Amino acid sequence: MSQPNRDQLRPGRRDCLRWGLACGACSVLGATERTAAQDVPDAEGLPGSATQGIVRHEAMFWEKMAENRVRCRLCPRECIVPDGERGTCGIRENHQGQYQTLVYGAVCTSGIDPIEKKPLFHYLPGTTAYSVATAGCNFECRFCQNWQISQFRPEQVKSSEVPPQRLVELCKSKEARTIAFTYSEPTVFYEYMHDSAALARSQGIGSVMISNGYIQEEPLRRLCRHLTAVKIDFKGFSETFYAETCSGHLKPVLATMETLKEIGIWLELVVLIIPTLNDGPDEIKQMCRWVVSHLGPDVPMHFSRFQPTYRLTNLPQTPVATLERCRQIALDTGVRYVYLGNVPSHEAENTFCHGCHTELIHRVGYQVRNNRLQNGQCPQCQAKIPGIWSLDQALSFKPRVETANPSTTEPPNPT
Repeated sequence: MSQPNRDQLRPGRRDCLRWGLACGACSVLGATERTAAQDVPDAEGLPGSATQGIVRHEAMFWEKMAENRVRCRLCPRECIVPDGERGTCGIRENHQGQYQTLVYGAVCTSGIDPIEKKPLFHYLPGTTAYSVATAGCNFECRFCQNWQISQFRPEQVKSSEVPPQRLVELCKSKEARTIAFTYSEPTVFYEYMHDSAALARSQGIGSVMISNGYIQEEPLRRLCRHLTAVKIDFKGFSETFYAETCSGHLKPVLATMETLKEIGIWLELVVLIIPTLNDGPDEIKQMCRWVVSHLGPDVPMHFSRFQPTYRLTNLPQTPVATLERCRQIALDTGVRYVYLGNVPSHEAENTFCHGCHTELIHRVGYQVRNNRLQNGQCPQCQAKIPGIWSLDQALSFKPRVETANPSTTEPPNPT
């Protein structure tokens, strides 16, 4: 039997850090109270209502091992978990040789957001998404803006129990077109996202995953049967950055994006530009070349402004000039749609036709002030603008390639 390596034994050390952070956050910031599910109170009739953060459910994508251990097959970490212990994410537990998720419907934060806030600029512009998250993440990004939930165990975060059916009902009541699985890392609450997205699609609601892309191919392909779009936080273009700043690896994220391209689901990328860490012109040029070569020129890229937070308070916010330089590199490399984030009222918030450069969608912050698209086309030159411009178009999506291993998954949907 193979033995767990040091990385797979890290959950114990990580838990100590989390508990220390929790004590400081509760005493100084009141973080666990502020990250409570404020938009799903008892008054909305939630079944089960308040929870201590633990809602057990059978996990997907794992295998049994000797001595009552299990190996998780959900993300590239492939944690080997002894009986009674948890994976690195802190929310998947080996219970007497059976792997369980502890956050099935344990929503710790939710709210109505403009879809532009995700950000998704070529997906149902001007509509809203009902955003939800549970505790947990399979990365440890030093710059995480939602660390109070992503880096905590479910017991440390106040939550409300919101089963998939109730989530869909809430989305309908808010007249949102889409459910967004976001804020923390949706991969770690995969089962809840999978079931909720499947139910939502059957009732005319789209679903988007806002993710770091650290997920194995088989669960990704199965999930994309039910999603209508994906946004990947592309952290940088060096293994060093991923390893030292995110506690992850670059190669699996690249593989995820290539799989998404093969599947054919709508995809947008966000790169948070952090001064001195991932803002080098050569790195940005290599990243953009990879995007054009492997994903195509029509995948929108968003270069977003860093604000000091969490464990990177020693660095300054990103100069706007740096973001503009990144955008120009991307455009020169052949990326057709390049945006700047966290720079309100900048011209690069707007969408321009790649053919005649006519302004098509004018934005101010997260608000769409003018949308000139006509049936997904430029009114000036009739160029077809890539994107998802109607809910019917979103819901009609079917994966281009359904299975990575036909022997372990269902046959593809007929076309």
